[in-house]
Amino acid sequence: MISPGLTEEITALHAGICSALADPRRILILYALNEKPSNVSDIAEALGIGQSAASRHLNLLRERGLVTAKREGQSVVNTLADQRIIQALDLLREVLASNLQSQAVLAESVAESKE
Repeated sequence: MISPGLTEEITALHAGICSALADPRRILILYALNEKPSNVSDIAEALGIGQSAASRHLNLLRERGLVTAKREGQSVVNTLADQRIIQALDLLREVLASNLQSQAVLAESVAESKE
């Protein structure tokens, strides 16, 4: 049986991290920040989105504790709060690739059986 403590932890995980990762642009922002700390203009340019959209995404990522911001002169530089988020995303990408590979093998098998 699933314990109430685990249920609370998973609920907090979903509210804090998973919902922040629900938009692919926010995941791309995390990968961009993994390459180098950046201001909102640099992020917007790298993703090909408007500065206001980039700012909204960054604000949500900061609220959820995935990104930190530090003022440097007149610019605010954003950085990853914890490098492990990239490791987690990379692991999820590996799971996705494995699933896609399994589906391709299955589709190939089905196609061959129809011949």
